[in-house]
Formats: sequence, C-alpha cells, structure tokens
Amino acid sequence: MDTFAKEVEALKAREDAVILAHYYTDGAVQSVADDVGDSFYLAKVAAKTGRSTIVFCGVRFMGESAKILNPSRRVLLPSAEADCPMAHMASPEQIAAVRARVPGVQVVCYINSTAQIKACSDVCVTSSNAAKIVSRLEAKDILFIPDDNLGGHIAAQFPEKTFHFLGGYCPVHAMVTAADIEGERRAHPQAQVLTHPECVPSVRAVSDFLGSTADIIAYAERSAESEFIVCTEPGVLWELRRRCPSKAFYPVTPVCGDMRRITPERLLRCLKTGEYEVALDPATAEAARRPLERMLELAK
Repeated sequence: MDTFAKEVEALKAREDAVILAHYYTDGAVQSVADDVGDSFYLAKVAAKTGRSTIVFCGVRFMGESAKILNPSRRVLLPSAEADCPMAHMASPEQIAAVRARVPGVQVVCYINSTAQIKACSDVCVTSSNAAKIVSRLEAKDILFIPDDNLGGHIAAQFPEKTFHFLGGYCPVHAMVTAADIEGERRAHPQAQVLTHPECVPSVRAVSDFLGSTADIIAYAERSAESEFIVCTEPGVLWELRRRCPSKAFYPVTPVCGDMRRITPERLLRCLKTGEYEVALDPATAEAARRPLERMLELAK
C-alpha cells in the first residue's frame, strides 16, 4: 500500500467515512475508493451505507443525491467546483409549462440533474435503468429531462409513447462525432465501438453496443473481442484495463474537466478538513427524495 492509500485509510477511520467514486474520476482516486461505479450503482450504495460520513468523488449532483438519500449523514465533495453543465439544462418553469400543456405527462428525470429539478419530477432514472423504469410507467406522454440524447435512445424503444424534451445534453459526450468513430475504425479495423447513449444520434448509429458506463464495462469483460473503441469519458479506462488487462481500448471522448477536479490531493484535503459539505434546503431535499426512492423501487 502506497503513502497516499495509507493516509486515506487512516483518515477514513478517523472520520468514519466511506469513499464512493464514479468511473470518470482519476484512476488514483478510484484505486482508494470503497466502491466505484456508475450513477445508479453509487445511488444504491449511498442509500445503504452505515458510515456517518460519505465522501463522494464525483460532480455535485452525485453528492446531492447521496445527501437526499442520507439526510442525517455528512456528505462531502472533494471539489466545490466539480459540477455538471447538463444538470442545469432544465428549469422548474419549463417543467411546469409542459405539465400545463400536456395533461397526464410524467416527468422522467435523469439523475444527472440538480436537486431542484429532481424535486419537480415524478421519477428519476439513470442510463442503466431508464428503459426498465419507462416500461413500468403507464403514462403515454413522457417529459424526459435533461438529456435529449439519452432520452432519444430510450424513446426509440417505446414507439407507443410520446416523448417531450427541453434541449439538454452532455457537452463532453456531444463532442464526439461519427467522423471520429470512422477515423478510429480505419486505425483499428477489428475494434468494436462501445458507446454511451449520451452521445449524439449519428454516433449511436455507427456503434456496435450502446449502454451505460457499467454496461460498457460488463460488455467488454464478457466479449470474445480484444479491441474496443470507447465512446464515453476516458476515466472508465482505469476499470476497463483493470478487469480486461489483455484487451486494448481506444478512447475518443474528451475528458470531463469537472470530473478531473477530483484529484488525490483534493480527496485528502476533503478528509482532513471536512470540505466541502453538501447542504440542501430541507423542503427541496424532501421533494427530491420521492423520485429517487421511486427509481430505486421501480428498478428492482
């Protein structure tokens, strides 16, 4: 165990802390986390932890979700600036306008959203469970927020439903183009293309597999193929290479600058000083808890 890992272990014991890390964070951070996963997995872990402190190595909406599901626990973020632009790409006013225009619409909110937006929604979803949850909703009309790309991927699976969108997207995934994929295919003609559904339709259309970060990892692990072009945030390569050391992975997606704010140094500072604690308005947190809990129930 190196010096960094030893220091983290000592501070975790002192603070009665559990460290949760998203697949998109720095590999050194993932290496010392108690649990590493995508948003759905980490939401489930956060709902069950027995530690008094949760250190969430991810962007702000992830820490907010952990706090919503654990109101009596201290939730810390290693960086106060680690945010997700897409999480803000919807507003209560926009949601209210669609509810007024479309009677009976159900608001399906991607977990990549602020607590305020969750509080206006009927159910939360992740890229891992969105299709399952939508299949269990009786509503004919779905307002899917904030990510149009994931929403479009889900909508294609339910032609009997009408989907409504507000124009949100992940700036990082949206930068990948079909031309990028074709260039990688020429360089690596045997490689399969594994793509997160936050990518744009033209990229999804030329992919061999579409799925959440966890789905991509599982697919690569069980596949008989040995080369993969990976269309999601390259932080996932740490876990892919750990699980599949004999396989080759070629990333095409830019790094997420917000996820890269979660550094080993900031993780240590967070454990030492208690920075930065997630604080939410109690009424907003209570309203946001209902769609998160409904997600966990419907996704069983």
